[in-house]
Amino acid sequence: MTEPAPPHRQPEEGYRHGRLTARPTTVTGPGPSGPAEVPDPAGGPPALRHVPAGTGPHRLVLLLHGAGGSARQGLDLLLPLADAHRLLLLAPQALASTWDLIAEGFGPDVARIDALLAATLGAYPVSGVTVGGFSDGASYALSLGLTNGDLVDAVLAFSPGFAAPLVTHGRPRVFVSHGTDDRVLPVDVCSRRLVPRLHTLGYPVEYAEFAGGHEVPAEIRRQAVDWLVG
Repeated sequence: MTEPAPPHRQPEEGYRHGRLTARPTTVTGPGPSGPAEVPDPAGGPPALRHVPAGTGPHRLVLLLHGAGGSARQGLDLLLPLADAHRLLLLAPQALASTWDLIAEGFGPDVARIDALLAATLGAYPVSGVTVGGFSDGASYALSLGLTNGDLVDAVLAFSPGFAAPLVTHGRPRVFVSHGTDDRVLPVDVCSRRLVPRLHTLGYPVEYAEFAGGHEVPAEIRRQAVDWLVG
């Protein structure tokens, strides 16, 4: 069962636990459509946003790049499919070469993502919130999504290595893909272990393996979006 979406009431659970406080609001009019840079609340590189045309509501998809990647690489994961499927894309840049959880644990990246989400949710009517990513970004998306299932209702994890939530809320549905020839994060020790574990814990999971390496083929992107909006 999915929890409702008011702000969480566990004061002991904060950014160090991966908890997000941003929530959808009543928006009287749509914000501007098209691509835009969004100032980083911590003064780092700007996030990137793409808003499809129309009054909405749109599905908000937070997209997280892999290690050593960029906000542009995060946005490009679903940009070709965004307009046709009414996806509002938001792609932040990690403060370091990868996301805080991978190096030292939840913290500054969570705070920045929370601020970016709050600003977007305050400007656009949103029908649902998804978090997705590739590689380290997929591991981070899973960890954030399972932590914040009272906000996030779906997770897209392209070639993840792990999921490491410190606390969990709700039961978001999950899409996982992985290449059978992945030499960076081998499928045997990553998704083939992770997906059964998620099933055991009660998460609804769609799993797609493909013949390929550490990548996200166009067919997998289409499959993920069809699953997301279907």
